[in-house]
Amino acid sequence: MNYGKFKFEQLKKEKDARQKQKVVEIKTIRIGLNISDHDLEYRTKQAKEFLLAGNKVKANMMLRGRQNAYAEKGLETVKRFAELLGEDAIIEKPAYKEGKYINMILAPNTKKI
Repeated sequence: MNYGKFKFEQLKKEKDARQKQKVVEIKTIRIGLNISDHDLEYRTKQAKEFLLAGNKVKANMMLRGRQNAYAEKGLETVKRFAELLGEDAIIEKPAYKEGKYINMILAPNTKKI
């Protein structure tokens, strides 16, 4: 076997591997501190669609001004969002506060029956 043929076969295998891989995107869902129940349900419906498509979901809440004093309420809201998703999502990174943002990363549940 000559070296040129070997290199060609290697390139062909690498190209096939690139075509078959699934690129996972992180979709962001923005939630407000004083979000209504209906709006939260609608956002969970959107998140379920993203998760079923195989993407990860980042729940993002921005606290503005005086809302920073009520960060605990924001953490509860983001956790309630994860509970509404139920078995469709796994909490990859629990709710955390980073500056004026509260974030949580959810991944699709692959072990779901």
